[in-house]
Amino acid sequence: MLTLFAIPKAFEGHVGVIQRNALESWKRLRPACDVILLGDDRGTAEAAARLGFRHEPRIPRNASGTPLVNGLFAEAERLSRHELMAYVNADIILLDDFVPAVERAARAHRRFLVVGHRWDLDVPDPLDFADGWGGALRQRLERDARLHAPTGIDYFVFPRGLWGEIPPFAVGRTVWDNWFIFRARSLGVPVLDATDVITAVHQNHGYAHHPGGAAGIWGGEEARRNRALAGGDRNVYDLRDADWRMTASRVRRRPAAAVRDLSRSLRRLAGRR
Repeated sequence: MLTLFAIPKAFEGHVGVIQRNALESWKRLRPACDVILLGDDRGTAEAAARLGFRHEPRIPRNASGTPLVNGLFAEAERLSRHELMAYVNADIILLDDFVPAVERAARAHRRFLVVGHRWDLDVPDPLDFADGWGGALRQRLERDARLHAPTGIDYFVFPRGLWGEIPPFAVGRTVWDNWFIFRARSLGVPVLDATDVITAVHQNHGYAHHPGGAAGIWGGEEARRNRALAGGDRNVYDLRDADWRMTASRVRRRPAAAVRDLSRSLRRLAGRR
């Protein structure tokens, strides 16, 4: 029914802990999903083998050795066993509301993009995935989690073949995720905000994996290149640009989207002067 794919970082230290937590949660999704782990960072092949996921180590990289988004999505589409696909960051825990929400989106639209806010939570240790783990985690979320700003986009659900040509963005640097919302809107594809029906849990972490830390991710050379490939700030969309909203009872068009569209149009006109 659904192929999930991700490109994990090296399974080292705390990052290794939270990625194992995330992948264990994906293993428990029902109906079961086809999961592909891409890339050859340390521990990825072992994690895939342990969980019964598929693994593709060969991903195109830029001159700095960073995987490229277009190569990542192309490989995932080539390997996918299903028409519905989901890219998910490898530190995101998914709960039992994920697949039912995807099924609802697919019934409502033939072509679509599902995105949503994430919940930020400190998870320092391996989770216990005994019976009832999801309910216990939801209690922690109610007590300790914080809803992330609309600029953070950690999962994309879409039908295979939606995107056309994807720029060679550097994975894990700024604005490439925002570009996907811009691209869907420019294609006239409904963008569904699923925050109310998908509980995506982001496990807080540091940025030691990048030589420049957080500043390098958002302001380094690769970040500047990503922004240029996206076409500049006028194409940096976020969750406020979703023109549909999923609720527990229905999938409906967002009235406020027209105001956001006007703002975008004025920015584009200003950019042409």
